[in-house]
Amino acid sequence: MVSLDQFDLALIAALQADGRSTHQQLADRVHLSPSQVGRRLARLEADGVITGYRVSLSTQALGLGVQVFISVKLAHHGDTLIERFAEEILLLEEVQECYSVAGEADYLIRVVVPDLPTLADFTMKRLMRVPGVESVRSNIVLTALKSEGALPLSHLR
Repeated sequence: MVSLDQFDLALIAALQADGRSTHQQLADRVHLSPSQVGRRLARLEADGVITGYRVSLSTQALGLGVQVFISVKLAHHGDTLIERFAEEILLLEEVQECYSVAGEADYLIRVVVPDLPTLADFTMKRLMRVPGVESVRSNIVLTALKSEGALPLSHLR
C-alpha cells in the first residue's frame, strides 16, 4: 500500500466526484497550485493508485435495459479449464465484470443486454457454451439503488 497524505486523499476524492476536473479546478478544491496537482496526479498514476480514466455511459440511453448478475459454476477446477474459461469470458462484450468468488459459485459476472430475449440467447448460446461451465444462476436487476460508487477513503485518514 502506498503512503497518501491529506492532499492526495483530497485529490482522489475530488476526481471520484468529477473525473473531468481540470488541474486548476482540482487545485482550487484542494488548495494546491495546478503544477503541484499535476505532479501529484502523475505520482498517483505511477504508483498505481489511479489506474485509468474513463467515461461513464448510461446503459438505458444506449438501449441496454437489462442488467444481470450471473453466478457461474464450473464442472471442475483444473488449471487448463480455468485459463480457458477466463480467455472466453474476456471475449464476451456483454460481460462487464467477472470475479472469482468463494461460496456456491466459482465466478460472479455482471452482464448488460438490451432485453430478456437477448439475455436468453446470450445465456444459452454463448455463456453455457464456454468450456467448463456446468451451471449458471441469474439475478436480474430490477432497480439500481447505488452503482459505480466512489471508493471509501476514510480508513486512510
